[in-house]
Amino acid sequence: MASRAAAIFDLDRTLIATSSAPVYQRHLSEAGLGSLPDLPIADAYMRFYERFGESWVMMQPARLGSRTAKDWPVATVATAAAAAAVELEALVPPYARQLFDEHRAAGRLLVLATTSPEPWVAPLAERLGFDAVVATKWTARDGVYTGETDGAFVWGRAKADAVAAWAEDNGVALRKSYAYSDSYFDSPLLDSVGHGVAVNPDLRLQGLALLKGWPVRHFDSMDGILKIAGMELQEFSRPFLREEFQLSARFEFDGLENIPADGPAIVVFNHRSYFDSAAIGLLVGKAGRNVRSLGKKEVFAMPLVGGLMRAIGGIPVDRGTGSDEPLQKAADALGSGELLMMAPQGTIPRGPAFFEPELKGRWGAARLAAMTQAPVIPVGLWGTEHVWPRSSRLPKVFLNPGDRPLVSVRVGPAVDLGRDDPDTDTKAIMSALVDLLPPEAREQKVPTAEELARTYPAGYSGDPEAESDRRPGTDTRKA
Repeated sequence: MASRAAAIFDLDRTLIATSSAPVYQRHLSEAGLGSLPDLPIADAYMRFYERFGESWVMMQPARLGSRTAKDWPVATVATAAAAAAVELEALVPPYARQLFDEHRAAGRLLVLATTSPEPWVAPLAERLGFDAVVATKWTARDGVYTGETDGAFVWGRAKADAVAAWAEDNGVALRKSYAYSDSYFDSPLLDSVGHGVAVNPDLRLQGLALLKGWPVRHFDSMDGILKIAGMELQEFSRPFLREEFQLSARFEFDGLENIPADGPAIVVFNHRSYFDSAAIGLLVGKAGRNVRSLGKKEVFAMPLVGGLMRAIGGIPVDRGTGSDEPLQKAADALGSGELLMMAPQGTIPRGPAFFEPELKGRWGAARLAAMTQAPVIPVGLWGTEHVWPRSSRLPKVFLNPGDRPLVSVRVGPAVDLGRDDPDTDTKAIMSALVDLLPPEAREQKVPTAEELARTYPAGYSGDPEAESDRRPGTDTRKA
């Protein structure tokens, strides 16, 4: 009885975002095998494939690929394929690599199942540490390819059959296994395993995944991100993230160049208002980057809002459990080159603590910086509390532009951290945030009763005196 399980991955538009064929063709051409047609239709073909995926018509030229290889030396093809594998390996996104590690840790075999010729893809599978390849085979004789296939053209139902035959030969239980593909034509393969996953699915597979209950993933972004036509919701909303569309505030931005154009970074901000997220949203919109965020689990439990938060890459934090799971998810996102947003204070200070010149924070940002070596970029916010004080259930709306309060958003350079002591680094982060605030923020203030009242949630019934000793961001655990 089969006891082992496998994780089976398609290649094109699954492990890599596009087709591998042009890369292989270029390296074969450089090795003197065939030539690359320089036709506008080829570019149009690739654009169509990248956006909509494969079709029966598109696959017909691939069926004839073995004929093109007639009389090609096996050794020369192997050399070209090895060179192409180096280039293609760099296109495999970090989230896919993390998934490889998870499957290996669970004891599953890694299998590359693709329509592409086995001589092409075998070197890539080896570089990725895969255990097996299921692909279209070419017949060779006397050191050259004959122009014929050895067995079926591995596509559609034939791919599912080829994987099933491999599984039987290797004692693998497909019902315990996982399969990942972008194509509707791989639905027989996804159906044959216990855990089918649609990756960057074409439109038909997207609909089938909904009917079948298959999860949908995109290896260029964290699990749970919603994409439509290959774009995240943040990208659709970016054209509308403009100050002129804001009826609640005027904005002043400074230091935008300090946010890296790409690569991992931890954007930290001081927490003053529910409106902070809107200010940060405008900031990252200006930076042109998608952002992941850590937030209280209570927000994710809200109807509609929670689903939207997850769909754009939010990471819920249950502060009562002390679990490191959210921290690890955030570290995985940073390890994949994502931009992470968080408020080290953890919550908006209440009562007298709101007016303290010294900001106190939790260790999360410092620990993430030490784990990932990502830079910590401080953002000082000021004035958001005039738009949406904690005592209000909704933000204020000002129809007259002259009445709108000014919100300052200042971005500083990366904080200089030792990355060996979370308490010291957290103090450095909070100090950097204070430095970005106006002079009045650094002066001890005795608030009026009205000002204090605005720092408490609507319907607050706690003890205001107790808030004077409340320290947002206290960490009781040691690193």
